[in-house]
Amino acid sequence: MKNINSFAKIFLYLCTLSGFLWVGSYLTRLILTYQLFEKNDFILKSYLNSQNLPGIFITLNAGTILSFILYILFIASFIIFVLSSRINLKENGWLFIITTIVLITFPFELYLMTVDYKMFNLILSGPFNSADIVTLIIKRFKILGSFPVIELLCYFVIAYLIIFQPLKMNKKKIENEN
Repeated sequence: MKNINSFAKIFLYLCTLSGFLWVGSYLTRLILTYQLFEKNDFILKSYLNSQNLPGIFITLNAGTILSFILYILFIASFIIFVLSSRINLKENGWLFIITTIVLITFPFELYLMTVDYKMFNLILSGPFNSADIVTLIIKRFKILGSFPVIELLCYFVIAYLIIFQPLKMNKKKIENEN
């Protein structure tokens, strides 16, 4: 990591910053949207009605848009960093695992982002039907089940891998063994 160029360092910084901000906004958004429903089913809580739902959705929309933009920024900067840094993934197992996690979760998150896009498009287009937004939120929760929670746990593991960098091959150690 010491020998990477300035261009790669810029994208490493952008990747780290957008990644941590995305995880925080995603976690916050999940917690807040789960609070709209009863514990057992996807039935809206009793205090929610057609008068206060639009205001709640407009408020939650900011988190949805933030999460959407930060994830796109994270993915783009991560890919540019990996390609521009020229770090050997065979010698840096921790980076290989991180790359694998990011690339495996990407298509699933991309699919969930299409639902998010429909949701914030409806809200930003003007007057909207709250029932349509509730349907999209329920669809997002039901479509991949517990994937968002598992994805967040994987990204917490990424933070561990960045800090401790396990599975890193030391060139001196390899040369001494030969």
